[in-house]
This record gives sequence, structure tokens and C-alpha cells, in this order.
Amino acid sequence: MKVLFVGLFLCLAAGAILAQTATPTPPVKANARPTPSPTTSNASEPYDKADVATMASKCVILSTDSGDIEMELFPESAPETVRNFLNLVAIGAFDTTTFSRVVPGFVVQGGNIWTRSGGLSMELAARARRTIPDEPSKILHERGIVSMARPDTPNSATTNFFILVDSAPNLDGTFSAFGRVTRGMAIVDAINKAPVTGEKPDKPVRLKTAKITACAPSN
Repeated sequence: MKVLFVGLFLCLAAGAILAQTATPTPPVKANARPTPSPTTSNASEPYDKADVATMASKCVILSTDSGDIEMELFPESAPETVRNFLNLVAIGAFDTTTFSRVVPGFVVQGGNIWTRSGGLSMELAARARRTIPDEPSKILHERGIVSMARPDTPNSATTNFFILVDSAPNLDGTFSAFGRVTRGMAIVDAINKAPVTGEKPDKPVRLKTAKITACAPSN
């Protein structure tokens, strides 16, 4: 009995020592940056290292079911926004998406890659959640301007963009205007005037393909 008591005492003492010397688990920070996983890491994309001059030489054509919308880009004012947009076009993220939000007399909104036909791959789903910083500038939100859509939270834009059909000075200095429609505003107007329920088009116009092209020389 004495031997048993001594053995039990030694076991308890050893447990106490281990408890005192064990490394404590650090508290989890409320705003800790998540550890990237293979599906959320930022893979290299075509315009990651493009300079402003290179990006400024590129225009984009959105080929929709209703016709083509052509736009120029403003990397001098919003370099990271333009880089993000060009990358999304280059990897085909916008192909087969729809203009999923329409506010009559205000905007048509596209770029929601969750509307792609056939669903998303794991890589595109991760890409759809990547945010970019706001880049407000002196560019006014006027008719034909292309700007990034986002929730009320700053620096939360992802892939969604909108095209204005009228001036919206309340957006100036807050949202990232990064381009302008150079041809095809009649197409934008037609999309904006189509029937909607709330802000959802009854028959969303599909963006068949988006492609990058060299901008035509200025006259």
C-alpha cells in the first residue's frame, strides 16, 4: 500500500510539472490574417507586373448578347484597380457572366463571376473573394464611367464593376473610377432600360466574352 501511494504521488507531481512548463496556446487575434491555403493563395496573373504605360495601352471589349461595349482604362488614377480588371479579363473570369444588377437611370453592374455558366472552379471561387484597395481619384462619376462596385465597407471591392448611365456625384472621391466606355453606350442604355424586378433584371444580359485589345491611336 505504501509503494502504491508513493507511485501515485510521483505521477501527480510529474503531471503538475508538465502543466507548468507546457507552452501556452497563443490567443487568436480578432483581426488575424488567415493562413493562405492552396485554393486561396494568389497565383501569378498576366498583368501582376505590368507598368502604368503598358496597362494604359490596353482597352477592353465586352461582347454581350446585345452587342459590344468597348472601354479605355485609367491606370494613372487607379493602377491596382486596372491591374485587377485586366487580370480578370485575361484569365477569362468574366466570360459567360451576366449584368446581374440594373438600376434604371443609374447603372448597369457586371463582373459577378458567380453568375458564370457552369459554375466556378475552386481557383475562380477563391479569386472571386480576393479584395483590392479603394483608389478614389479626381475622375468624376459621369455618364459612361466604369467604376468598381463594393459593399459599404471600404477596401472590399472584388470583381464587380458598374457602368454609369448618368452622373452620380455622390460617388466621387469614394469609389474607384477606372475606365470609360468609348463605344457601345447604346448597348449600356438598352441593358439599363430592360425590365427589372427591384434591381434584378428579368432577363439578364449575358457577357459572352471579355477580351483585351490594343487601344486605337488617339487622333
